[in-house]
Amino acid sequence: MKSSLIKAVFLGLILSAHSIDAQVQTVDNSKKMEWFSNAKLGIFIHWGIYSVNGISESWSFFNNYINHENYMKQLNGFSASKYQPEQWVNLIKESGAKYAIITTKHHDGVSLWNSGAEKATTIPQNSLAKKDVLSPFVSALKKSGLKTGLYFSLPDWSHPYYDINTRTKKRYELKNDPKRWQNFISYYQGQLNELSTLYSPDLLWFDGDWEHTSEEWEAAQTLDLLKKYNSNIIINSRLNQHGDYDTPEQGIPVIPPQNPYWELCYTMNDSWGYQPFDKNYKTSNMIVRTLADVISMGGNLLLDIGPRSDGTIPEEQIEILKNLGRWTSKNQHAIYETTRGIPFENYKGKSSLSTSKKSLFLYLEEAKNLTKIYGVPTKPLSVKIIGDPSAVVTMDYNTEKILTLNFSKVKFDKDVTVAELTFETPPAFLNDFKKEKHSLPEILESKNTQEAVYDIANALNYDQNLVTHEGLTQDGLDMKIKKTSKTNPETIEWISKHAEALFETGKGLPAGHYPGMSALSKDKQTLYLFVEGVPTGSIALKGIKNEIARIRVVGEGTILPHTIYNKLYWSDRPGIIYIDVPKEKLDKQMTVIAVLLNKPLELYRENVGAIENNL
Repeated sequence: MKSSLIKAVFLGLILSAHSIDAQVQTVDNSKKMEWFSNAKLGIFIHWGIYSVNGISESWSFFNNYINHENYMKQLNGFSASKYQPEQWVNLIKESGAKYAIITTKHHDGVSLWNSGAEKATTIPQNSLAKKDVLSPFVSALKKSGLKTGLYFSLPDWSHPYYDINTRTKKRYELKNDPKRWQNFISYYQGQLNELSTLYSPDLLWFDGDWEHTSEEWEAAQTLDLLKKYNSNIIINSRLNQHGDYDTPEQGIPVIPPQNPYWELCYTMNDSWGYQPFDKNYKTSNMIVRTLADVISMGGNLLLDIGPRSDGTIPEEQIEILKNLGRWTSKNQHAIYETTRGIPFENYKGKSSLSTSKKSLFLYLEEAKNLTKIYGVPTKPLSVKIIGDPSAVVTMDYNTEKILTLNFSKVKFDKDVTVAELTFETPPAFLNDFKKEKHSLPEILESKNTQEAVYDIANALNYDQNLVTHEGLTQDGLDMKIKKTSKTNPETIEWISKHAEALFETGKGLPAGHYPGMSALSKDKQTLYLFVEGVPTGSIALKGIKNEIARIRVVGEGTILPHTIYNKLYWSDRPGIIYIDVPKEKLDKQMTVIAVLLNKPLELYRENVGAIENNL
């Protein structure tokens, strides 16, 4: 019995994975989705009795880490004694978020509001708090002008009418007791009626749909029910094939989802709910850069917080939200009402476009002197740094339709600096532009060493190795590269120092994995990252399936540490790799980092869907 149940559960997970993000837009949702598409940042709130002991929400008893009886005893410790919903909302609004989504009921079946549904377990009736904690938060949210989102778990592992209790325990088979299952459908749809009547949500965020089919959930009827209360209700992708937008979870997408509407739900540390011993927080810098990454791919970031059982929010989470507020307040023109940026082939970095398409925003994650944009059809009217009217950016536009921007007189933001390029008419960036081709002697004679190095790295990124067959040696010694009286010795010195990354190396990473130029060794087992200027934080790599053997600074040998976030041990989906480079080890022209892999490079470029497991 146990073996067959486990097989059935995992088969269901596999099958649902193919459909969970394959939502088809059968009608034009553009009008109702407008506010969501423009919002860019939302705050997720996981709050429930699991915060009492600081254990995994619902999954801890489902996976038999704690038995159900002891898990539910946390009701006796959930006090909400210091809960101030207005302060929550003020903090959320300060972060720059335009909406919030709170867990009205997780898989454990505990409802935050005073649900009158049959056999419901609620915070007002069954916990130490003895009060409705959902209503005052929603009320404060609506007064603030922010949009209201309600998370609702379709499964209820505690309810006697639900079939599944834990990973190894089932109450009944649906085919053997269809009336009992219908009672559950009535129960959960009744709760949705309550939530719709009491709170008039703008968005409903479902979870757990993988445990049953769309027909078993009666998902179509559920959607019709919700539309009776709000014809413009927005539904996430987890109501079996009845959602409006995709919900990749934890893993930042490498390739933007096909659905024009999507939202990355993302934790600050490794936990959704409050866990006091989980101190593996991403830095504020990482979170801001994640937001910029998501915006550049046309999505929203739904950033999670997990309050304590008394209603206070951990200090680390407050700090991250406040820094987000600092950055969003400064750069709001380049955040809200933007669309997906220009292709990686045109610009080796993160970008977005205004809805009018007349403004191009570049998200600069390093302090650097120059960058180039290729295939620019017309010269911009102006370039400025958002939030800094005193900054001066000069530009050079040539007949090859290459735009070079100079940032030498810019004071950079500590996280992400945003440059805005304004055009008279919406530019159609060329996708068949002629690749910039310089001969090596021409590059070597350039007086601008940084630009010369940039051009060598950019050519290599496109699989045009300019130096291997021009006298470069493997160690950079005894080179036979031809020189003239005009040859720039600094450029020769840089080539010699970084010969390892230039000798017989080829095309680097495709779009999405690294926001910069890169190259790959002949045996494809060493990845070379070209780091421009001074990064504001750790270098980030996405979608690398390989294990990392060693990371070092090319040309001088310093071994570098790295950390991996959001790697789930039971999934083949890779986490995001962050590499710390000490400022004193940065090359003044361009730093090169060698990432030695355990085998030839393997990339993960699949869609990132819902997490359907939490072992």
